[in-house]
Amino acid sequence: MNLSSQITGSLMVQGTTSDAGKSICVAGLCRVLKRKGISVAPFKPQNMALNSAVTLSGGEIGRAQALQAVACGLELSTDFNPVLLKPSSDMRSQVIIHGQAISELQAKSFGDIKQLAFEKVLESYERLQSKYDVVLVEGAGSPAEINLRKNDIANMGFAEAVECPVVLISDINRGGVFAHLTGTLNLLSKSEQARTKGFIINQFRGHLSLLQSGLDWLENYTAKPVLGVLPYLNALKLDAEDAINPQTHNESSVINIKVPVLPRISNHTDFDPIKWHPAVNLQFIGAGENLVGADLIILPGSKSVRNDLNFIQQQGWDEQIKKHLRYGGKLLGICGGFQMLGQSIADPLGIESNSGETQGLGLFEMTTRLAEQKQLKQVKGLCQVLTEESPIRGYEIHCGQSLGNALNRPFANLTDQNGQTYFDGAISEDKQIIGTYIHGLFESKESLSTILEWISDKTISTQDWNDVREFELERLADCFEEHLSLESILEIISAH
Repeated sequence: MNLSSQITGSLMVQGTTSDAGKSICVAGLCRVLKRKGISVAPFKPQNMALNSAVTLSGGEIGRAQALQAVACGLELSTDFNPVLLKPSSDMRSQVIIHGQAISELQAKSFGDIKQLAFEKVLESYERLQSKYDVVLVEGAGSPAEINLRKNDIANMGFAEAVECPVVLISDINRGGVFAHLTGTLNLLSKSEQARTKGFIINQFRGHLSLLQSGLDWLENYTAKPVLGVLPYLNALKLDAEDAINPQTHNESSVINIKVPVLPRISNHTDFDPIKWHPAVNLQFIGAGENLVGADLIILPGSKSVRNDLNFIQQQGWDEQIKKHLRYGGKLLGICGGFQMLGQSIADPLGIESNSGETQGLGLFEMTTRLAEQKQLKQVKGLCQVLTEESPIRGYEIHCGQSLGNALNRPFANLTDQNGQTYFDGAISEDKQIIGTYIHGLFESKESLSTILEWISDKTISTQDWNDVREFELERLADCFEEHLSLESILEIISAH
């Protein structure tokens, strides 16, 4: 059915809490509307996340908006997420506007973001409105954060400015769903309450008849409709906004991989393709735990590399890594994790933390210096870990520039979106250690097969992660078509 000539407008999905299901809800609705022939684009005015993606123009956006763009069948655009905040500490955040880092804000200055960025937010939204029939907007956190309301551009502050209708989603799996929904609504202004057109309940387990009396009460109490109850979808393999989803233990696994969870870990979505692989048992290792028993240890990306390197040393993981290597284990460093493998990391300009230099793990003859200009690239090329070259693709997001003899044994030969060719990363002479700046390393079927064979000395079948993502988006859209009142949602969109 083609409805593109009938449905135009926008809809904003706000949540009662962080991780209520806003990102997935927008992604699912994007795919449903695309199925119906409606030209649709995602939009998030302001995002705070350490998982990000790179556009073809060399801009940086939140990972959730990248997933939503895929759900719409669109190339990534910085207009989908015009403001991205990337915390480098509890008190400091990098500000990215239209894909480029423009400043650092201290926590006490976060209220200045409206003056700094709201005009850019509105510019992006207007461009999307002019190009697409429907814009589906994702809020951030909760609209009922009283201390943030004055300078809000992420929730009702945006919705009120552009006259956008809102639906409120809440996760029943957390408990207290009716209190979350009614409490949030009661804390809104009269105009914001009127702007809220209905509710979606997320992650319900059980028979709907057990919930029906509560739904009837909610509709009577608020005079607003419940637009659907989404069931809990087990093992949904889609990119997470920020939270690290618990790993699954595969009984048939032949490879044990451990990833230390750093305080400022970034782009942990890198690990989704291996987390769900049946041959892999992947564990995220927290403070106080150990890295013993791994076939491969992966040092992940970091938004504050020197501070996270200090954390590794405080946990004693540096010594565990060296013992792991002495016993023949493999080690992979990605982006910030790659930088940690060298002899030192210098940050003379204080890009990520206080200016200074930190001693690295000393496993590569290499030094890294953080520079003001961030490298933002989509890349593809060939890597040679085994005897034959294999295709590889991914993206780079880093401020560091690494130099040294270790780079004379590169991991990959790459071409970026601008046609520039160059070598990336390093492989140790004994091939026990790999370092690379490439995120998304495991998404390509060929490169994942190569890495798994490098770890295990076995040929292991793999699947391209883009195919998995497409399958999961279709599964999500099937669920939405069955459990949401799409006719009511489309009426809300077209009425405004």
